[in-house]
Amino acid sequence: MAALGVFACPTLSWGGANLSSPVPSRGEMRGCFFPPGSCQGNSVERKIYIPLNKTAPCVRLLNATHQIGCQSSISGDTGVIHVVEKEEDLNWVLADGPHPPYMILLDGNLFNRRVMLQLKGTSRVSGLAVAIAKPSPPQGFSPGLKCPNDGFGVYSKDYGPQFAHCNNTVWNPLGSGLSYEDFDFPIFLLEDANETQVIKQCYQDHNVPRDGSGPEYPLCAMQLFSHMHAVTSTVTCMRRSSLQSTFSINPEVIDLLSQYSIPLSACAFLTPPVHALQIDSHSFFWNIAPGAESAVSSFVTHLAAAEALHKASDVHLLQRNIMFTFFQGETFDYIGSSRMVYDMEKDKFPLRLDNIHSFVEMNQVALRNASVLWMHTDPVSRLNKSVEVQVRILLDILSNSSVGANVTLQEAGYSQPLPPSSFQRFLRARHIPGVVLTDHRTAFQNRYYQSMYDTPENIQMQYPEGLSPEETLEYVTDTAKSLAEVATVVARALYRLAGGANNTSAIQADPKTVSRMLYGFLIKMNNSWFQSIIKPDIKGILGDVPQHYVAVSSPVNTTYLVQYVLANLTGTVVNLTKEECLNPEKTPSSEKELYEYAWVQGSLEPNSTARVPYCVRSTVRLSKALSPAFELRQWGSTEYSTWTESRWKEIRARIFLVASKELEIITLVVGIAILIFSLLTTYFINAKADVLFSIPRDPGAVAY
Repeated sequence: MAALGVFACPTLSWGGANLSSPVPSRGEMRGCFFPPGSCQGNSVERKIYIPLNKTAPCVRLLNATHQIGCQSSISGDTGVIHVVEKEEDLNWVLADGPHPPYMILLDGNLFNRRVMLQLKGTSRVSGLAVAIAKPSPPQGFSPGLKCPNDGFGVYSKDYGPQFAHCNNTVWNPLGSGLSYEDFDFPIFLLEDANETQVIKQCYQDHNVPRDGSGPEYPLCAMQLFSHMHAVTSTVTCMRRSSLQSTFSINPEVIDLLSQYSIPLSACAFLTPPVHALQIDSHSFFWNIAPGAESAVSSFVTHLAAAEALHKASDVHLLQRNIMFTFFQGETFDYIGSSRMVYDMEKDKFPLRLDNIHSFVEMNQVALRNASVLWMHTDPVSRLNKSVEVQVRILLDILSNSSVGANVTLQEAGYSQPLPPSSFQRFLRARHIPGVVLTDHRTAFQNRYYQSMYDTPENIQMQYPEGLSPEETLEYVTDTAKSLAEVATVVARALYRLAGGANNTSAIQADPKTVSRMLYGFLIKMNNSWFQSIIKPDIKGILGDVPQHYVAVSSPVNTTYLVQYVLANLTGTVVNLTKEECLNPEKTPSSEKELYEYAWVQGSLEPNSTARVPYCVRSTVRLSKALSPAFELRQWGSTEYSTWTESRWKEIRARIFLVASKELEIITLVVGIAILIFSLLTTYFINAKADVLFSIPRDPGAVAY
């Protein structure tokens, strides 16, 4: 389609949105960038196209057997825009419209499996732009699987076959599996309402059918670029990448989904209880993973429990260490936990599986009914009498720790299997007594599991109007109070599990700390508290809207921030200079093999822009969260995760006016005619150059 340069950017109201830059590319290639203020430029391209910057693409992911996600053609896909706000509007796209293929602007409430499979089966659709539904769809929306991480947990035909494949309990009944479909056209999320309105206005002005007949040209069109380099499966791409790397032919086409997990306080000569959870989330669109209930509520509570326990007066006298662990990549078949178990089995980790005393995991704890938390255990391992005794002790300690609190702990039932959890990967290797704490007895309470709607609103985070960012950071919400109560119960139980014998009433989680973390991890990362606790050289990680997708860069923002929050809450400020803190091995008493040192920015001085930096000593470390399948080169593994992410050249979106085919043909014919005429004229002039450009003789010169 040819684009017409009739869009006059200054006549459009953008509501102050910055619509200048596309999503940056990954790998070694870079996409095209439109500098700020591009609409005021004089170039032809800037007069023709309006770039859409606030978008998120659906990208291609691969595992051992499949490819999922979306992609465009190598030159991008283009189509006439049609707005679909109710299902009846699909008839125009699928049958009646005279100008296919169409780019659909889809209302977020219609973004579901039934509609998407209709669009997937037709050549009349070239792409899709999805507008976020506000408020969130009341019926719920989960593009994940009904049985998350199926086949990679503990239950199989050899271990609890009655529980395998969620036969006993469907944990995510709203799961449509949409994220695990493969679409051969691009799908983008429109994150900015102003951009959505601009597209709708363009549609209203040019594309609305008149009196039942098709609209006249020029028409408003959209072009989406999201071509993916990887195809088929991880096995195919890893084999090709390995071959290409050997002969230095071409760059690789995929990246491994890998990160770092965060263990705290692990000593090989003790038998610590392990307190663990996941810190990553996922949705249909790339890097859109708010994960309020599925991840953040749990790891914020986890951090608050660590702080409460650290403040206990006799914590240094406990018989056992407690290993607080934050796993990355759990959304994709337990990448982080499977790697830690693998490292423990291969003696590549300070702690061995045999040294683990017990296992306590939190998994979705914000949406409790009547303040009830459910305690899930594994019925298969409990058939072993010694394990049963230890699990019973663990359940009693947890129940007793909730006495007098506003949280009630109840057993989910002896015949109830474990929900999807990191603990399952440890059980695959060894029978460890353990409990998984959740806000659901059977199916998830979370109606937006692994979706873009798992936001602060989903866990009822509410703030009074008119608060400044700093006031919002410090405001203690009801959600923060509720999670602090859970953290208090868990901290008291861990104190008992570690051998603590004193009264636990003084162990209390701080709601203000919880509130700060919820604000930072769900609303705005770039806040004064986060700024004060990180290193100066990584302050660039503090973006505005937090996302918790595992990604392929290591470590991602979430990993860094959890690491430094944990160090801040459980570490010690030491009197070292910057030089000593950055090079602790030069200080004899630093015990570098036991501690990590970080020189952090510190808070701003009163009425000043200068900060007061300091040195923090902690036992917080990073542990690799890369699937063992890639270290073992078992790319088709069914034991370990094999998820990879395709590379791409550029990702961007733009709208413009498109001319009719007739005008395109006329323009082409006239252009060819002018070209031929120009060539003939040039040939004629060149052939007669000696006549046309000869120098006339001087009439005064006479020859004799």
